[in-house]
Amino acid sequence: MKLRVILLALAALFASATVCLAQNPHMGTWKLNEAKSKFAPGATKNQTVVYETAGDSVKIIVDGVDSAGSAVHHEWTGKFDNKFYPVTGDPTSDMRSYRKINKHTLALTGKKDDKVSVTGRITVTANGRTRTVTTTAAGSKASNRAVYDKQ
Repeated sequence: MKLRVILLALAALFASATVCLAQNPHMGTWKLNEAKSKFAPGATKNQTVVYETAGDSVKIIVDGVDSAGSAVHHEWTGKFDNKFYPVTGDPTSDMRSYRKINKHTLALTGKKDDKVSVTGRITVTANGRTRTVTTTAAGSKASNRAVYDKQ
């Protein structure tokens, strides 16, 4: 009987975490709207970004092109709790953290070799159709403003 209660409690907890993430306006597939975006010279353009649930965490998958036109692909899995989680495939960061500012806004920090390499802010519009990412590389005054449309 106790095992059944524990299993039901765990199932309810997992279901509530999944519902909570599903209601997150950041979740889904986002496609770059290059006409509305502005990039510093030599910046990588992340053409598609996918936010999906991964248990009680979020997985972010990024596909794009670097300044030479070569394909880039990187992934991050973690929580929006301001803690650093590993990034794979990103030459500019090996760890990244996201902090929830409000329902529609996240702050991000990327680190490479334990030093901050990029900071930024991600905002989804109230209607959930547009996502704007503003990033600045450490030691740079130039920033990138990438605008995405929900797919």
